[in-house]
Amino acid sequence: MQRFLIAAIAVGVFGIAGGSQIAAPAAEATGDAAALGEAVLFEDRFDSYRSGPLFSPVGAHAEYHYVREIAPAGPWAVSAFSSDADSQRAWNVRREDGRAIIEQRYRAKTKHTHPTLVAGDEAWTDYVVTAEFAPGDDAGPSGVSFRYQNDRCYYWFGVVGRDVILKKVEHERDYHVPDETILAQSRSVDWTAGEYLAARIVAAGNHLEASLAQGGRELAALSARDASYRQGKVALVADVPVRYRAVRVTTSKTAKERFEEFSKARAAELAALEAGNPRPVRCKKIRTTGFGVGRNLRFGDLNGDGQVDVLIGQVVHHGPKDRNSELSCLTAMTFDGETLWQVGDPDAWKDHLTNDVGFQIHDLDGDGRNEVIYCRDFEIVVADGATGKTKYKAPTPETKHPQARYDRILGDSLFFCDIRGTGHPRDVVVKDRYWQFWVLSDRLEVLWRGACNTGHYPYAADVDGDGKDELAIGYSLFDDDGRCLWTQDDVLADHADGVAIVRFRDDLAPVLFNAASDEGMVFSSLDGQILKHLRLGHVQNPAVADLRPDLPGLEMVSINFWGNQGILHFYTAAGEVYHSCEPNQYGSMCLPINWTGTGQEYFVHSPNVAEGGMFDGWGRRVVSFPDDGHPDQCNAVLDVVGDCRDEVVVWDPYEIWVYTQDDQPKSGHLYRPKRNPLYNYSNYQATVSLPGWSD
Repeated sequence: MQRFLIAAIAVGVFGIAGGSQIAAPAAEATGDAAALGEAVLFEDRFDSYRSGPLFSPVGAHAEYHYVREIAPAGPWAVSAFSSDADSQRAWNVRREDGRAIIEQRYRAKTKHTHPTLVAGDEAWTDYVVTAEFAPGDDAGPSGVSFRYQNDRCYYWFGVVGRDVILKKVEHERDYHVPDETILAQSRSVDWTAGEYLAARIVAAGNHLEASLAQGGRELAALSARDASYRQGKVALVADVPVRYRAVRVTTSKTAKERFEEFSKARAAELAALEAGNPRPVRCKKIRTTGFGVGRNLRFGDLNGDGQVDVLIGQVVHHGPKDRNSELSCLTAMTFDGETLWQVGDPDAWKDHLTNDVGFQIHDLDGDGRNEVIYCRDFEIVVADGATGKTKYKAPTPETKHPQARYDRILGDSLFFCDIRGTGHPRDVVVKDRYWQFWVLSDRLEVLWRGACNTGHYPYAADVDGDGKDELAIGYSLFDDDGRCLWTQDDVLADHADGVAIVRFRDDLAPVLFNAASDEGMVFSSLDGQILKHLRLGHVQNPAVADLRPDLPGLEMVSINFWGNQGILHFYTAAGEVYHSCEPNQYGSMCLPINWTGTGQEYFVHSPNVAEGGMFDGWGRRVVSFPDDGHPDQCNAVLDVVGDCRDEVVVWDPYEIWVYTQDDQPKSGHLYRPKRNPLYNYSNYQATVSLPGWSD
């Protein structure tokens, strides 16, 4: 494989879901369009699909759950949708004059994301695309993407109003303003809405040609030279209602042979990577029917026996949507299936959530035994971890915010830190959904309150070295006395999905970074100066770890969701994107996993057999989950068995399984990273995994 790695460095690394470091097949040098029609790469007339929507609306549930409703339909995957349920039902199959068609029925409301249906292989290089499509009107763009990298980076050909356009799209140049370059266009073209247009696109090396016809009459013929994208998939992309009737992709015989050789080499490389890693084997399995949940577990030693236990939280939603939620039932269990205690009434219908709620396992008083701290019925409760019996409680803080639904907050999340400098994280941060937060003592007395664009979940660190934590929350940094040291609320529009303070490399200063939703990824100095602002779409769930031991310092991975689902970006210690890929169209927690104990970490995308697995710092799947009927809706990563390496906890509302390595137990000098403490566990956390080794 060494020769492939050298080639990859020379021509650009090609990484994909189950991807590769091997070089993608070289592009044709001649640009011979006739030769590119010799062999079929892909053809679909949609005859094999049942009539109806390609997938059902899923909402925010798909941000950190594996949701089968948005799995690909045949070769096609819905690659971009918004929180608008109509956008999630945009793509439909129906019959027209005895022929199957795919219809895009949604009228897009934004310019930075577009309804997109994608198919093909990332390694396709030179090819010809032919497609027939009938826009319902000329009120917005409709056409075909080619050499598609992801749903934010591609070439596109089609109609925009009365113009025929060939363009390149590459992320954004400003907030919700796409970075688009018109490569060629024909203005004021006479075409008829509702009737089929025939598009023909040729991509050969850096030479691009595209023609459009209707009723046998050529409307436009465009050409351009651009080398930005050298390979990629094809996609149907339209902002207005449009019907697609057929798609065909052809290439030369030589190019198809090279692609097939590459595909075999890629599969062999992935098989070798998997063979070099321990296989997951199930070590525990417990039933949770009736009181189980989606991604709403907490982990810690509840009964004081030195073993990790699990706390299961069911939720009641007061609405609208997930803005006012609270616990309804707590069930404490060991990983051997013993129920320790239960508070509240279990309800099998309360098994899902799309947010966080306030409950954690933490030794709040520092006596060596964990408490369970939770919010319920407008109270914050501190309970004995072993029995669930209330030790003490207090009302949740009052709120005067005009958008608040109740006089007191329900408790959107709980976070623990050392604001007072006691040497133990005794202080409690509780917040509402997006506007206010309060810092409480371990006796639940309000120390101070703050207001800002809170985002989802805070992070704390002793920034000034005075022994007391500062609080990073949203786009703001607060001192231990409640003083706002700085804020970026006036310059950043969306909310922060994940925030942390990290020194990525020994010779670099620590930075505060935000996975900033539609603002992308933002890196700031600790005095609040924005150092780097990468407009990469709706970025969330960042994870910092040593994903690439060949690079200095730590790396980071993030994943996109709303508007551009599933794009992974990988960052160097200096905050530069060194790789991106789109393995599938799901959200994910991207949790770092110390699977081998050797110092290189992977991350878990999902527990699904076909689309999930553990991925490395090149976006390659290096460990697959066994096809054994395990639940695959949710996952968490932690050391359950105690040998320094991590296990993977997978679950749905009915069962919890734990996977460990097939070479367990392993002894000796093992990698033991320092992670976010389990008492600050959140669906919205920025996960930080710092290097460390066992004694």
